[in-house]
Amino acid sequence: MTHPELRTAVVAGASGYLGQHLVRTLASRGTDVRTIGRSAASDATWSDPASLVAALEGADLLVNFAGRSVSCRYTKRNADAIFASRTETTAALGRALAATARPPRLWVNSSTGTIYRDSRDRPMDEASGELGTGFSVAVARAWEHELFSSTTTVRKVALRMSIVLGAGGGALNPFINLARMGFGGRMGDGEQKLSWVHVDDVVAAITHLFEHPEVSGPVNVAAPEVVTNAEMMHHVREALGRNRGVPLPAWALEAGARIIRTEPELVLKSRWVDSRALRESDFHFAHPSLAAALDEIAGHTPRGLLPVALG
Repeated sequence: MTHPELRTAVVAGASGYLGQHLVRTLASRGTDVRTIGRSAASDATWSDPASLVAALEGADLLVNFAGRSVSCRYTKRNADAIFASRTETTAALGRALAATARPPRLWVNSSTGTIYRDSRDRPMDEASGELGTGFSVAVARAWEHELFSSTTTVRKVALRMSIVLGAGGGALNPFINLARMGFGGRMGDGEQKLSWVHVDDVVAAITHLFEHPEVSGPVNVAAPEVVTNAEMMHHVREALGRNRGVPLPAWALEAGARIIRTEPELVLKSRWVDSRALRESDFHFAHPSLAAALDEIAGHTPRGLLPVALG
């Protein structure tokens, strides 16, 4: 199969952890990267619709990572910002693409594996997965609705990512901090499933999707090895050289959530995500093993408590 050449990519939300990683990786491969953000340093800004069209014109790929972090307490103000930052930016991109004479081949829009129900009985894939309820699911459903209801004819993928692990930031830092503070034991009963993916494999999945035009719609991104929360924390402690960690029962997670700056739901919900669409299109994960992935990340992680972005 002859793959299309990825010459120009547009990345929205390029200042975030995933966005920075994607921009660096694509640029290192010789891809011209244009960015969309809120600052004047971006090639296009959300407040200037004409600049969005100009940035998208003639590009090969659009990736949208824009959205306020969910690593925060869900006050009404934060909840409104989380919702609006996802749906409004996605809607703006849809309008810009509809006005672009030479639009990209593919639009990859962030979504989340949290869209599925709490699942301890079976994995959730794109074809048979059951959607859940609650605030996080409502955000994800509205986010994907904006993507798929857009009038542009560009091929669209909703990237339903599991927890993204990598050095230098992202979702792992709070767990590392807990382990280093001695609270690296299981959370709740510890039996909730936790699907995860290395940040390198997120980037690889995006380029894979660009090269496989037969894939569209929701696409799960989760490593093939699913673990329980207790197993996850064991591997985190092991990678950091910590023998023991105090468990955090569900009743204590309200206090614990203040330490890791998030909602208890984000660690208590069982997320069992199966990357069926990627697997059936012959995608291979470079980091299929959690223990090996955490060892690699630990080797690039400084000592002491790590910064955690508050959404």
